Amino acid sequence: QVQLVESGGGLVQAGDSLRLSCAASGRTSSMYHIAWFRQAPGKEREFVAAINWSGGSTSYAASVKGRFTISKDNAKNTVYLQMNSLKPEDTAVYYCAATVERRASYDYWGQGTQVTVSS
Repeated sequence: QVQLVESGGGLVQAGDSLRLSCAASGRTSSMYHIAWFRQAPGKEREFVAAINWSGGSTSYAASVKGRFTISKDNAKNTVYLQMNSLKPEDTAVYYCAATVERRASYDYWGQGTQVTVSS
């Protein structure tokens, strides 16, 4: 089992920056990919960014590429999402999720943290 807890959300203005954190606990050695997803009101959940827990390779949604950066600190079992140049359309609940043991599905999810960007 892996437990994930997000933090760092809040209310900011367009153009501001925010850093989200995802603290993992439990069987962290089994984690393979950690990703950030987001869900805006009335919309489906969408992929934002992912990082390989051991190798560090990353991937991003086109809508955030160049503005968001995903990173990790293995010693702290924490993944970060640095969000710059925030836009009102980035407003959503942000979730981190993990795959384990090279499985493709994100089986472990955090409770989410709200990010609101005002224009």
